[in-house]
Parts: sequence; C-alpha cells; structure tokens
Amino acid sequence: MKTKKQVVVVTLVFIASLFVIGADWAGETTQRLFHSYFADIAIPFGYYLLLVLIEDKYMAFQKWYVKAASIFLLCSISETLQYFGIYALARVFDPVDYGMYALGVVLAALVDRILFKKWFPFWQQ
Repeated sequence: MKTKKQVVVVTLVFIASLFVIGADWAGETTQRLFHSYFADIAIPFGYYLLLVLIEDKYMAFQKWYVKAASIFLLCSISETLQYFGIYALARVFDPVDYGMYALGVVLAALVDRILFKKWFPFWQQ
C-alpha cells in the first residue's frame, strides 16, 4: 500500500533529478529561465509537500492555505533578507522571485488538492 510519505519522497526525488539534469539541452532563453527561476518554484513546492507529511501531527497545517501561506512567508522573508545583504536561501535579490514563490506554492496546492487527491484514494483522510 502506498502512503503519503512514499508519494512525497518520489515527487521530491523527481524534482531533485530535474535540478541535476538541468536545462543545458535547451535553448539559451530556456536555460537562463531555468537557472534563474526553477529553484524559486521547486523549493516552495517541495516545502509545501513536506508540510503535508506533518499535517496529521500539527493541526495548524491541515488546511492547504495555511501550508501555502507559511511557505510563501518563509521564502519571502528569505528574499527580503537578501535585499538587505543577509543571505538565507540564496545570494541575489530578485523581486521576480516573489512571484515564482507564489507560483510554486500555488502549483503545490493544486497538486495536493486536485491531482494527488484524484490519483491516490488515501491522500485525503
């Protein structure tokens, strides 16, 4: 029987493999976008899925929007610290990153609430 933990681990390994494979095979514009923004989407996505694993233990994280807001806030604080020269998750401040963080958590919430719920009967208790 599959569990949430197995699904999350496989998903995170897939995302990590995309980091390793990269976009060197693609055109210059795609490479630049990948290197600039893929992590800004993938990291919040992964963090959201990690919160899915603890939502049974911590009641506050049972709502998707609490998970999404928490991760967006964490990433946004990191980006804001970069603006002030305090390096948390990265070293270069880019205001577009806020939008990429939002995209990452929205995609994760959609995968959580729609795709995984549809594909895996055990996903939603």
